[in-house]
Amino acid sequence: MSMKKETIVPAILPAVEARGCFLVDVTVSAANDIEVVIEKEEGTVDWDDCAAIDQAFHALFDQDAEDYALTVSSAGLDRPFKVFRQFEKAAGTKVDVRFRGGRRLVATLAAATEETVTLQFTALETVEGQKKKQRVDHCDTFPLTEINSVTPYIEFDK
Repeated sequence: MSMKKETIVPAILPAVEARGCFLVDVTVSAANDIEVVIEKEEGTVDWDDCAAIDQAFHALFDQDAEDYALTVSSAGLDRPFKVFRQFEKAAGTKVDVRFRGGRRLVATLAAATEETVTLQFTALETVEGQKKKQRVDHCDTFPLTEINSVTPYIEFDK
């Protein structure tokens, strides 16, 4: 018998919140492989957070009766944002935005709503009266319907 996301989410939510985390995603495969993805309200998810939620899950659902495999992990830096709380947490940080149609933009996430993101960025543009392109600062709002993904942008020191 396959477990249902609708059963798992309300059951596991108190344990997730007790760790200062929030749910990003819960997936259940046809083979009953369950992945619980979490993010921390403040700071980063650590091993103790994942272990505590794993332990709480096993206390709620009998693995012998349900025959499931469980993975509890953090949202990670390489995964696109899935829930609004991730956008809220990332406000003021650099993000990598991939638009529908292929355009890519690295910008600072200035603000977000359930429907839009506001991005601050600098672009080289032709300015009237100037021979060379000039750096122009922007603060533009884009509907999420125009965006394929938003992920944290990782900068490495040179």
